[in-house]
Amino acid sequence: MFDKPSGLLAVPGRGPDKQDCLSARAQAAFPDALVVHRLDMATSGIVVMGRGIEAQRALSAAFEKRRVHKRYVAVVAGVLENPLPGNGWNTIDLPLILDWLARPRSIVHHELGKPSVTHWRLATEAPPGPGMTRLELEPITGRSHQLRVHLQAIGFPIVGDPLYASPAQEAMASRLLLHAQALEIPHPVTGTIMRFESACPF
Repeated sequence: MFDKPSGLLAVPGRGPDKQDCLSARAQAAFPDALVVHRLDMATSGIVVMGRGIEAQRALSAAFEKRRVHKRYVAVVAGVLENPLPGNGWNTIDLPLILDWLARPRSIVHHELGKPSVTHWRLATEAPPGPGMTRLELEPITGRSHQLRVHLQAIGFPIVGDPLYASPAQEAMASRLLLHAQALEIPHPVTGTIMRFESACPF
């Protein structure tokens, strides 16, 4: 398990200036470490890698079969209230597709989009400033920019988001306020559920 900082690529990008990334740093210490999943460069938090091809295949299969439980923390612009009693989990069910004319952005597209589901509820901790709401998020699917697009679609973009927030909402923080806080996944050999946690840095 690795704790990726915001601003670091998960895997190499195009060009010599984009070769420093989490996977390269991991492989410098663990040469057999292989990529299983990714986080956006602006997102911080937990990333799991497999030690060797068999571990990578087993962990990747767990993601594909939705046997992985992920929990994120986000701070959104605006004051969002939970309409459900007892701060229950709300569902955003909006299909997403890559916006080819404005890559790397994704958009909601009811005809061509892939099914995308996110659960959200209010977090117990206070947001870092006024006019914001701290949320707990559980993505059921794993589409590109899913959490960012879904929250924008309901009118509460993530603070600090250069792609989906307004300039004023982006300027409310020095980074994207989205953090992969917890992850549960079966061990690639024993199948025992492993849980990893990372304290939210904002």
